[in-house]
Amino acid sequence: MLTNSELPPLQSLVIFEASARLLSFTAAARELGTTQPAVSQQIRALEASLGVSLFERIYRGVVLTDAGHVLLKTTQSSLQDLRNVLQKIKQKPKTQRITVATDFAFAAFWLMPRLPDFRRQHKDIDIRIQTSQSEVDLVSIEADVAVLFGDGHYQGYLSEKLLPEIVYPVCSPKLLDEYACLTNLEDLVKAPLLKLNAEMGQKWIDWEQLFQLNNCQWQPAESVMEFDNYTLLVQAAISGQGIGLGWFPLVDDFIKSGVLVELPNFKVQSDNGYYIVLSKQQAPTAPVAAFLDWLKS
Repeated sequence: MLTNSELPPLQSLVIFEASARLLSFTAAARELGTTQPAVSQQIRALEASLGVSLFERIYRGVVLTDAGHVLLKTTQSSLQDLRNVLQKIKQKPKTQRITVATDFAFAAFWLMPRLPDFRRQHKDIDIRIQTSQSEVDLVSIEADVAVLFGDGHYQGYLSEKLLPEIVYPVCSPKLLDEYACLTNLEDLVKAPLLKLNAEMGQKWIDWEQLFQLNNCQWQPAESVMEFDNYTLLVQAAISGQGIGLGWFPLVDDFIKSGVLVELPNFKVQSDNGYYIVLSKQQAPTAPVAAFLDWLKS
């Protein structure tokens, strides 16, 4: 069995096919835009590599040997398959791709569940999601559009608020039953609280701010679990390990499904939120514009 390195070059098989079909090296050279000596040289090299004669030279032409007939049939079939595949690839509409930069929480809890809707509407646009655990560095990333949490001030970039920051405590139904009396903030600190660490939560409302915005003095909880990843914090809340802060609309689907319960009495809102961030230097392409229209809708 021939290895890949022992297979003859495609060019020599194309020259063989033309020569065998036309039974003339001169006619093959004319069809392929080369010279008769070049065709003869390629055929001799192919015969040498295979160790058999493919043509019998006769007066004013050539005829195929038995080996030549076998090779011609297979070569013509293979070249036709190759032409068909290349034609399909050439005719296939070119996919357009856009890169969206955001944080893990927004990508996992808001964007991913909704993306199938965008894909149904725009089958010709591929989406690449680029996530970051910490604050996204707009200068270093190569994204067409970013969806970032903050105050909307990004020097050198255009920003438009997509979603406001609305925050409320959330927990599992099981934990709510265990701590039945959660009617005021003082009751909350008797339950284990789930906290996003300072690096990730410095722009987000934290427990202390929640208390302040509810005109109440913050009291450290008896038990606190700290996380540097909001998706882990949400999973801990779902499994009943404590009360976490839920951001609209990141946890809305969990509340609708009943795996989390909100405590709306302590709901607060800030001026921050998720912003669509775009370059000032470059106008949105058609795919980006379609994605932005879908986001805002």
